[in-house]
Amino acid sequence: MPPFEYQPLKYEGSSYEKVLNIKERHLFQSVTPYYKKPLLIHDGKMQWLFDHKGRRFLDMFGGIVTVSVGHCHPGSRVGSTPSREVKRGDHLYPQKLALALPKDSDRLVVYFVNSGSEANDVATLLARLHTKNYDIVSFKNSFHGASMGAMGLTALSSWRFNVPTAHGVHHAMNPDVYRGLWGGSKCRDSPVQTSRECSCSEGHCKASEMYYGQLEEVFKYSLPRGKVAGLFAESIQGIGGTVQFPKGFLKKAYELVKINGGVYIADEVQTGFGRTGEHFWGFQMHDVKPDIVTMAKGIGNGFPLGAVATTPEIAETFTQALHFNTFGGNPIALAVGSAVLQVIEEEETQKRCSEVGSYLLKKLEKLRDEFDCVGDVRGKGLMIGVELVSNKETRAPLPAKSFTDIWEDCKDMGLLLGRGGLYANVSFFFCITSLVLGSISGAYRFICEAVGLEKGQTHLHED
Repeated sequence: MPPFEYQPLKYEGSSYEKVLNIKERHLFQSVTPYYKKPLLIHDGKMQWLFDHKGRRFLDMFGGIVTVSVGHCHPGSRVGSTPSREVKRGDHLYPQKLALALPKDSDRLVVYFVNSGSEANDVATLLARLHTKNYDIVSFKNSFHGASMGAMGLTALSSWRFNVPTAHGVHHAMNPDVYRGLWGGSKCRDSPVQTSRECSCSEGHCKASEMYYGQLEEVFKYSLPRGKVAGLFAESIQGIGGTVQFPKGFLKKAYELVKINGGVYIADEVQTGFGRTGEHFWGFQMHDVKPDIVTMAKGIGNGFPLGAVATTPEIAETFTQALHFNTFGGNPIALAVGSAVLQVIEEEETQKRCSEVGSYLLKKLEKLRDEFDCVGDVRGKGLMIGVELVSNKETRAPLPAKSFTDIWEDCKDMGLLLGRGGLYANVSFFFCITSLVLGSISGAYRFICEAVGLEKGQTHLHED
């Protein structure tokens, strides 16, 4: 790993064994550690994390796309500021956030919550109240949260409990150009395309048309004619495996929901705040203007903060009854959000996402071409997924044990990656925007070694 001039704080807490014992005895069994031997993270600085022994790890997961401007960034620390002693100007944050959105920004209004699940719950309620319709459409393989309401929007079996949640929610076919029925090497808005062949031409994606036809079927057979409340979509599916839709698909989907009386809700919980590089918001790559935008995670760089942005006309429906969020928009949250926006602007993190992300994607593409177990590389900016398979032709997922071995090897070498997808066979590179090319090169070598050892190879790339 490249050198990093920082001395982590000395760990003076409980022993490693005692911490594990407390977690095992007093937390829900569902709160499981990521690794066989869990990490006890004690300190962090920008793209680096340090455990209780002072060992350094390159964080390329970012707390599930939560850390947007680096761990413990000096510009986003609030410290012990009392909740009623906020720096002058932090009350302007709602206006700053609204102006960061492209659609008639000076007219948009914001409602603050504490998480992405809460934001999507609020958006669902707004859509139904405003349109006076009930039915909502989301896509299979999507993740929109784990609350009782958001779980209905989510269409991944591993995130759903055996309780009634999907009231009035319809899940349309997922337009996945790698695993789906249609798609190929010309369908994604990404520096790296899938290795599947397709007959699409410039400006004409046949896969997009075919998947749109499937969405039309849902509207034609499963929904009240012209009485739809809304369509939910992630600009890039995150937890589902960094899945990108074919070019032009979401724009046509947007038009379809509008002519059927509904609103379009863009879930920007993971793709917002410049992460995809080319645009500040993920929906901009699809050339759509959402009626409602939900956001969280990177908005607070790890602080519990979420928001819903919409027009005054849609927001007005919340005056029909009382609605309140105890901690939403509290003074500390506004201070944190304001500081994060300032850092994003001053340090040009969106530009860094574009440059470093494109560099990493092209490096990972070489990995796909060399190793049989790397089936697909996809994403945009610093939101990247690498899907591991046991057979490139059939796209059969890599068995869990083999994937876990690679994952654990990367951790042992000091590289922390995420994991997701329907088959839990996709490595996430939801990198922190403070990453520099030196860190990326080191990470690439680690991955080559971990994948190479798994496939019985021992050589490393020299670059």
